[in-house]
Amino acid sequence: MSISNLSRRPLSEQGIKVSFEFFPPKNEKMEQNLHSAVEQLAPLGPEFVSVTYGAGGSTRERTHQTVSHLAQNTDLTPAAHLTCVDATKEEVNEVVREYWKAGVRHFVALRGDPVSGVGGNYRPNPEGYQNAAELVAGLKAFADFDISVSAYPEKHPESPDFATDIDMLKRKVDNGATRAITQFFFDNDTYERYVERVRRAGIYVPIVPGIVPIHNFKAIANFSKTCGTHVPAWLAERFEGLENDPKTTALVASAVAAEQVMDLVERGVEDFHFYTMNRADLVYAICHMLGLRGQNGGNGSSGGNSDRSAA
Repeated sequence: MSISNLSRRPLSEQGIKVSFEFFPPKNEKMEQNLHSAVEQLAPLGPEFVSVTYGAGGSTRERTHQTVSHLAQNTDLTPAAHLTCVDATKEEVNEVVREYWKAGVRHFVALRGDPVSGVGGNYRPNPEGYQNAAELVAGLKAFADFDISVSAYPEKHPESPDFATDIDMLKRKVDNGATRAITQFFFDNDTYERYVERVRRAGIYVPIVPGIVPIHNFKAIANFSKTCGTHVPAWLAERFEGLENDPKTTALVASAVAAEQVMDLVERGVEDFHFYTMNRADLVYAICHMLGLRGQNGGNGSSGGNSDRSAA
């Protein structure tokens, strides 16, 4: 693949769509970082922006505050992450009612991770939704929400095999999921093979690739072990010796992500979901390469709209 050749293509005419994931801030400084990221990325016209929900529902209030702020004070379409962990159906339904009042009509429905985090021992609440498929059904019973769910190109680490994993995805789609967003991956062949698997299983919703720009290679590599994402040797070599060189790391990360995204475009992908880590720099650069230049040429965060969790 030649990046120089791909970058000359009129990408903006291909209908490239993007969405962004943020996480709720813990303190004032992190809140400023989030607002800065939203301000820079909003003019790119994302399809939606999602806000994560911590392990065991630990960020419930902060997630709600962040989503409500985006719904009521920007022109963005916010999607609230929602999980089944450690909650009864009525408790989850109450959260849904609160979001409905705030004007939220899009959810990212996930089983969720236990309080101990990714890889911990998950036990469903006996009076709660047992998995994401049941949660999707519950949301659809409430209203005709736009619902995104998770997908795993390398299968979920708790699934015994791909057949079981894809069967769960099919249950989520049959219950009303609108699209599936993948766990991040670094091998595009793996993503392509996965899409072929789900299509053969009769699943036809968009399978949107989740892209993670690498701000910290060691942190991403460690997280990849817990969520079952393979880190190719060539990728580790790209970042070798850069542990104390953040500027070069950022340049390499930008090149790596651009290569991955441009190759996916070459394969016909037009829809991308970026795990921003509340940082806009690399994501903005990649979107610029995709031909997205911004709708307003400036601050898109002040509008007038008064509207790598487990399976």
